[in-house]
Amino acid sequence: MSTTRKDYTDADMAAVSDNPEWTEADFKNAKPFAEVFPELARKLRGRPKSEAPKRQVTLRLDADVLEHFRAAGPGWQSRINADLRKLAGLE
Repeated sequence: MSTTRKDYTDADMAAVSDNPEWTEADFKNAKPFAEVFPELARKLRGRPKSEAPKRQVTLRLDADVLEHFRAAGPGWQSRINADLRKLAGLE
């Protein structure tokens, strides 16, 4: 007789459990979440899709320019993007 919580036995816990052990039949009949709830699975997976997704690029910057933006703290890449948009006349 093993105990799972103080003076409760495994049998006691199983008797009041609303999540019983799976049987072979349960495993055989199980389906992936995304197959059973496809709409919900699409909503729950990862970040929401952006209407204007950003693209990853490699860009070489002068060290002092990079240090200037990084010195202002987190969000330095977004600030570079915002400044480039202004300079290009996109805002």
